[in-house]
Amino acid sequence: MALIVGVDAGGTKTVGVVADESGHVLNTVKGGGANLHVHGELAVEKVLAHLLDELCPDERPEALCLGMAGVDRPGEDALVKSLLRRLGFRGNAVVVNDAVIAIAAGAHDRVGVVVIAGTGSIAYGIDRHGKTARAGGLGPLLADEGSAGWIGHRALLAAVRAAEGRGEPTLLKDALFSVLTVTSLSDLPGMAYGGGLTRERLAELAPTVIAVAQTGDPVASGIIEDASAELASAARSVVRQLDYEGVPYPLIFSGGLFMGLPSLVDTIARKAALAGAIPCRLKRDPAEGALAMAMDLYHARRAARK
Repeated sequence: MALIVGVDAGGTKTVGVVADESGHVLNTVKGGGANLHVHGELAVEKVLAHLLDELCPDERPEALCLGMAGVDRPGEDALVKSLLRRLGFRGNAVVVNDAVIAIAAGAHDRVGVVVIAGTGSIAYGIDRHGKTARAGGLGPLLADEGSAGWIGHRALLAAVRAAEGRGEPTLLKDALFSVLTVTSLSDLPGMAYGGGLTRERLAELAPTVIAVAQTGDPVASGIIEDASAELASAARSVVRQLDYEGVPYPLIFSGGLFMGLPSLVDTIARKAALAGAIPCRLKRDPAEGALAMAMDLYHARRAARK
């Protein structure tokens, strides 16, 4: 029996799905985060090796698709493929941006736009000519506005300003200080510059920011409003670069931020105001999109052998 695997490697967790050649799912396994920029090559290799050992303990799969943030940038595709070769994959693996597998999971013809907002954020699209476009997804120093990490950082800055009396008073101060288990502003620098306030830790603050915003706090509400505007802008940027020929297409929303605040989908769609876009939350795991692309690779390899 041939085994086919799809993997969604995220900054917080990695999900792998294995199926037989008919597409019947045999197992799903979760592992730790596997982002090259955050965790490094060695740590990513360890996560993927463990995931594959859990999914396919007795043999390597016939085909694999790995969706990972950032791998469509020069040099990173080669790096990840080199890593996969060390894990036993030579010509039977495809590596794509995680946004590609989200579209494969959410659009039956793999045409559409996806807005991903988790630890980081990106908007990505594929039109019917196969042309692709992206906006964001360049990390916290360059472009991941609207992400959970961005929200957490903005909220913490607002809390610091409120604590110093140079910003608008906000419930975020006490709420975030409580979550971070700090008693005063003087406790924060050691955490910020000693490694405790990682991008992932900042992203974990987003649910608290959402909860404070839902009480009517104007500072927290403003941060969530700004996040929706940034994500809408990213979606518009992608659509401007592509041609959907007036045919309706899905506008897919994926990532933990939309799980914590589902109403954000309608807010972003309204602000983006994209003609022909059909907003929808991704209902399948992106790893299932990776599995579908791995199945394509498997059947293409079989056909080539005949």
